[in-house]
Order: sequence, then structure tokens, then C-alpha cells
Amino acid sequence: MHYDTALRGYTAKRIEEIDSADILVGIPCYNNEATIAHVIQMVSHGLARHYGSRRSVVFVADGGSTDDTREAAKEFQLKPWQEKIVSIYRGPAGKGTALRSVFEAACRLNVQVCAMVDSDLRSITPDWVKYLIDPVLEGGFQFVAPVYLRHKYDGTITNNIVYNLTRALYGKRIRQPIGGDFAISREVARFYIDQDVWLTDVARFGIDIWMTTTAVTQGFRICQSNLGVKIHDVKDPGQHLGPMFRQVLSALFSLMERYESHWRSVRGSEPVPTFGFAGSIEPEPVKVNLDLLVDLFKTGYQQFSPLWREVFDPESFQQITAAACRTVQDFHLPTEAWVRILYEIAATFRSWSVNRGKLLDMLTPLYFARVASFVRESGNLSSEEAEALVEEQALLFEAQKDELVRLWDAKAVAAKKDLEPESCPSPA
Repeated sequence: MHYDTALRGYTAKRIEEIDSADILVGIPCYNNEATIAHVIQMVSHGLARHYGSRRSVVFVADGGSTDDTREAAKEFQLKPWQEKIVSIYRGPAGKGTALRSVFEAACRLNVQVCAMVDSDLRSITPDWVKYLIDPVLEGGFQFVAPVYLRHKYDGTITNNIVYNLTRALYGKRIRQPIGGDFAISREVARFYIDQDVWLTDVARFGIDIWMTTTAVTQGFRICQSNLGVKIHDVKDPGQHLGPMFRQVLSALFSLMERYESHWRSVRGSEPVPTFGFAGSIEPEPVKVNLDLLVDLFKTGYQQFSPLWREVFDPESFQQITAAACRTVQDFHLPTEAWVRILYEIAATFRSWSVNRGKLLDMLTPLYFARVASFVRESGNLSSEEAEALVEEQALLFEAQKDELVRLWDAKAVAAKKDLEPESCPSPA
């Protein structure tokens, strides 16, 4: 079904009643009754403390929660001069559709800035509102990405895949391209809702990487803001990967196809302006089941090794096989091998018009291997010290960019050759 809008009738009418505002803060949610009131409270306090003279709207975009999320959101009382909308969005289930409804509300209200924060946050403070909104209102920026003080084992998809690829591809050191808490200008909100992506994986979990990549490639003025410690409902990568991994990676690789002309010639990277929190705090520890990660990788090796041998070059496959022979105590998949593996997967995704889901399934055990290797490498390091390992890895991705372009072209040529029909012999 095609949806022209993510806003239901009653939501559109409520927006019409409010008419206009300066600031909108969107909170996408689904079954977050334990945290939603706290998030709304911090947003309300932040808006009152820092933007008391401006007209503000808090927009809760719910995915049809089956717990009491909406009731908790409705019951929380904002400041008398603040407006609140609690709605159920229309469209494919997922955070992307929730944010589509937020962007539409921002445009209809003609706000100057639209911020969005996740609904499972435990560490959000009123200052988060200022850190996200100020660069747009006061600094003229159009897209604000978050930076967090996160535990070294939190955000493993970001640390091992998304940050590296985004930085190497597009040349901007945006540390949290899928962080979840952003701010955008009115112009960017309008641009987003006009794009024809709302029936794709972007409408589910691909929204954050799509927003970031699109902001970079369209030349919007980008910065990032340090929000301090992020504490939320953390998931063990070995137990709770689920559809998010597939949808984020699918969106990431699809964006590589769309914006090939932008990233092919980019080499190296540059920092983006950074604002916000200036301190340093060790976040709460995140537990990772190392034994499970290694076991999942080895199970994947049993299942996928024939396909891995076909997709990867002999050296990469040899590194994978060597890792599969290691115990948990000495487990290691070299960073150089991981860079090559990810680049080969990206190039293969582009050359495979079908079975892309199988390719992402094939990547999953290798991702477990990389996370397990990172856990071992950083075992005795603080989160701040482990950040140096992430930066070293990112530099290796940049250094191998020429190899990505070579693989990208070579696999495309090979795929085209495979599709060409065999010529029939000429009749005698």
C-alpha cells in the first residue's frame, strides 16, 4: 500500500490547531512505557530552560505500542506554554516511518529546527536539547549528528562497520552516523519528506544512515554535538542483532550505489565542527558474551564457508579459516582482513541484483568474528582508550579506498559477463 502521508487525520487536525511553532522535538517510540515519561520530562525541561521564549512542540510518534507507552506519554504534563502531540503513525512499521511523520509535522508547523531523540534513553538531560538545537538556531548548521561517551562494547555496528564506511566513503568524520538523536533545519526536513524512500528499508531501521548520508551528499551544512554519556536499552550483539543489522547494512550498501559518483573520488577524511559536552566520563559497562560470538562465527563457517570461498579472494578466505581454527582465548580476525572483507561484501552487493538477503546473512557471522576480535583486543582498555582502536581501524579503511574502487569495478564487470548469453556457433 502507498501512503501519501505518515500523519493520521486526528494528528493533522491537531497540527492545524497549533498552526505554527519555532521548535519541534520528535520522539519515535514503540513499547517504551518504562522510559518515555522520563524522556519527555527531560525534553520539556530543556525547552523551558533554554528556549522559554520560543514556541515548542513535543511530538511522540508511536508505532502502535501494545504496552502503556502512549498512555504514559499522554499523562505527562508539559509546561503550560508547550504543546504535545501523541500520535500513531501511518505506513510500514519502523523508526523511519515514525520520523517521516515528525518531518511532516515540522514542515506543516514551519519550525526553524526539528530535533529527534530516542525513546529508550536513560541518560538524557535537559542540556541535550540545547546541544542538539543550538547549532541550527544559533550556528546556521542544517544537520546535527550526535557524539556520545559510550561504553566500548556499545554501538558495535557503528564502531566496526558504519563509522568506518561512512568516513572512508564520504570523507567526513561523523562519529555516530546511526546514533538516533539528531537535529535538522526546516529545509532538510522538507528535502527528506520529498524523497521516494518511504516504502524501503529506510522506513524501518535504515533511517539514521540514510539521513546522515543524504545530508553529506546533498551538501547541507553538517556538524556534530557531544551529548555526554549515552545509557539506553543496550543489546548484546550476539543475542539481539535481529532485523536491524540487515536493514542498516542494506540501506548502507544501497546508498553506496546511489551516490557512487560522490564517493569514488573521495580520499582521506576531514573532521566536522563539534559542539556540546566537553567532559569525560567512563560509561556504565556493557556485557558481551564472547563465547557466544565466537560460537556463532564458527557455526556460520560451517554453513557459509563454500560461499565465502567463492565470494572472497584466497587471502581473505585464508584469514577467515585461520580465525575459525582459533579458540576463544586466542581468537583474532585481523583488522586488515576485516577491511578487505567488508569492501568485498559491498562490491558484491552492488553486483548481485538478486539474493542480496543471502549476502547479508553471510556477512553476519563475520561481523560476530570482528566484534569478538575487538572485544579481545580492547579487554584491558578503558572506553576512551578503546576509541584509539576504532580510529586506527577507520584509517585502515581510508588507506584501502583504492582497493574498494578496484573491487567495485571488477565485480561489476564479472557480473555483467556472467549475464551475457553464450554466442552460438555459426552454421557450417
